Amino acid sequence: MASLRASKTASFLRSWRRSDISTSLCRSWNRPASQAAAAAPMEKLLIANRGEIACRVMRTAHKLGIKTVAVYSEADADSMHVAMADEAYLIGPPAAGESYLCMDKVMNVAKESGAQAIHPGYGFLSENTEFAELCAREGVTFVGPPASAIRDMGIKSTSKTIMSAAGVPIIQGYHGEDQSLDRLKKEAKQIGYPVMIKAVRGGGGKGMRICMSEEEFETQLESAMTEGRKSFGDDVMLIEKFVETPRHVEVQVFGDSHGNYVYLFERDCSVQRRHQKIIEEAPAPGISEEVRQALGEAAVKAAAAVDYVGAGTVEFIMDKDFKFYFMEMNTRLQVEHPITEMITSTDLVEWQLRVAGGEKLPVAQEQLKFTGHAFEARIYAEDPNNSFMPGAGPLLHITTPVEGDGVRIETGVRQGDEVSVHYDPMIAKLVVWAADRQSALRRTRTALQDYHIVGVNTNIKFLLDLAAHPEFQAANVHTDFIPQHKDQLFPQSILSAQTLCHAAVAMVTLQQSRTVRRSQITQDPFSPFSWCSGARVNQAASRQLLLCDGDEEVAVEVESDGGMFVVRMDGVEREVVAEMKEDGDRLSLTCTIDGVKTSSTVIMQGNSLHIFTLDGSHELHIPVPKYLQSTEGGASDDDAVAPMPGVVERVMVAEGTQVEKGDPLVVMIAMKMEYVIRAPRSGVVQRVAFQPGQTVNRGTVLVHFKEDEAAHD
Repeated sequence: MASLRASKTASFLRSWRRSDISTSLCRSWNRPASQAAAAAPMEKLLIANRGEIACRVMRTAHKLGIKTVAVYSEADADSMHVAMADEAYLIGPPAAGESYLCMDKVMNVAKESGAQAIHPGYGFLSENTEFAELCAREGVTFVGPPASAIRDMGIKSTSKTIMSAAGVPIIQGYHGEDQSLDRLKKEAKQIGYPVMIKAVRGGGGKGMRICMSEEEFETQLESAMTEGRKSFGDDVMLIEKFVETPRHVEVQVFGDSHGNYVYLFERDCSVQRRHQKIIEEAPAPGISEEVRQALGEAAVKAAAAVDYVGAGTVEFIMDKDFKFYFMEMNTRLQVEHPITEMITSTDLVEWQLRVAGGEKLPVAQEQLKFTGHAFEARIYAEDPNNSFMPGAGPLLHITTPVEGDGVRIETGVRQGDEVSVHYDPMIAKLVVWAADRQSALRRTRTALQDYHIVGVNTNIKFLLDLAAHPEFQAANVHTDFIPQHKDQLFPQSILSAQTLCHAAVAMVTLQQSRTVRRSQITQDPFSPFSWCSGARVNQAASRQLLLCDGDEEVAVEVESDGGMFVVRMDGVEREVVAEMKEDGDRLSLTCTIDGVKTSSTVIMQGNSLHIFTLDGSHELHIPVPKYLQSTEGGASDDDAVAPMPGVVERVMVAEGTQVEKGDPLVVMIAMKMEYVIRAPRSGVVQRVAFQPGQTVNRGTVLVHFKEDEAAHD
């Protein structure tokens, strides 16, 4: 096994500035002498994960003086978590099934490195019963609950039975073994439509369908079963009453091996897309202290019922009357755990490591209090305007908000890294705390405005629009929030005259700077052709520009004289006074236009201008002359193309296959999700461009059809 030893450096550790949350509770948690003698000290920890959670665990481990071991795939050789670790080991190819999910490979690294414990993070092996059992057999501490708890809570039908017996409120439903179509239809009718069809081993919204009527039951059931088989290798379903416009409220619980349990209050994760969380807050808004206590006590009952140890999250569905019902228990640390840390001044990873070492919980329930309000905004490489389609590619430029003063950034990438098609497309988590909800929300919006990413599409602009929505500000949240407010959350993008003026001034300035830089490295510095400065005698320099906003072209004329500009477009002339600061192809710009002063940051990458303003980001393109454009491999409207970067998993057609419009052609895997590419029209396949296992970029032609005049009639 090849290995890479990556020594952490003081400068790298200094680059992660801790938030202003207090850690006094954690620092005061000293190991009792009796337990210290019984449990071997944890000196080296293997993190069986990647990305931001691996980095998050390492920060706490380093704080505690514990050495860290990373595992990585070939795609992650230069990643941030590898650089942070004291040791790092290559465990396989990029595909998770051949690297991060290989239990034997991970265990071999633990033995080779001498790690006494393994922290699984979340995802991958974190809720894998077999892996927890393997750790127990090999004498390696699994930083998580017992395998029995993972098993009991991992199967939804089993967990519902256990919760009902423990007195935890559960929603009406069928969790039986008879999986015949007739029995499932009968149970759904008895429960009453609408119903939720769920894979018993489901999670992350996979294997889940909402059925509104008996007429669509069979179709929705088959769809859920198919996805359950693909995602979990199991198509057993349960049927539950669907609560319309519910809230998704979850409780952070913690248990130790001495029978002690506490809850660290609740988080609201209602606003989701594709049944997956996008923004979370703690505590849940609008909940009374009585409901909060009832939620917490129900969560503790759930944990105690399965002899839970470590960090867990009990998830509830809550209706408009604040009645709540057990949904599932995630037997691991949650992605959104930082907001709980922010309001409770705790380090939950430290709690995990200490409890795994046999220590008792540091506090009793009555000692736990929360202060203020916190939000977590998940920043993804995805296109919200294209059904949140995930993306991949290089992170050419990253500028983040300043950490500290209630702002915390959890990430596993740096500028120059790449968002891989093989893993989750999350780039970072922006975590913000303030004294109250409105202050925290304002601070979140300000921080999002300061988060600039170039290279991939992101959801930052969408998060800004979401945080500014009046109903979100009023805390009227539920799981249908995004569909209900679709028109307001996906407004038509219209560039203001001020933004276009910023773009024109920035383009002239940055292109001139590029010309100067080129002249400085030319072989003939005295040649007049090396400058091309646009200088004029007795008149201001003038430039004719063409900027493309999507398919729309905007013609602009710019006259410049030092920091004074005249911008003409659509027959209107505007005087612009500009103050600017350049840093390579990055320009900080303040423009006074018709007496109004506005600021922006403009980044030029190739033939694209990325403009960041208070209302979000905009991308403009500079047209490439036709003689420089390559026509080779271009897609026509009748070709089947890749909607996102990904890996081809299956090809269902071959040359000469006759297909109908909508027939499946290719199955792609991107960011752990499966996408079926269907025929855009009826016709005959002329060429299949890729085979299973090959990686493709967005817009790449996958299947080309024969020209068929009749098909276009």
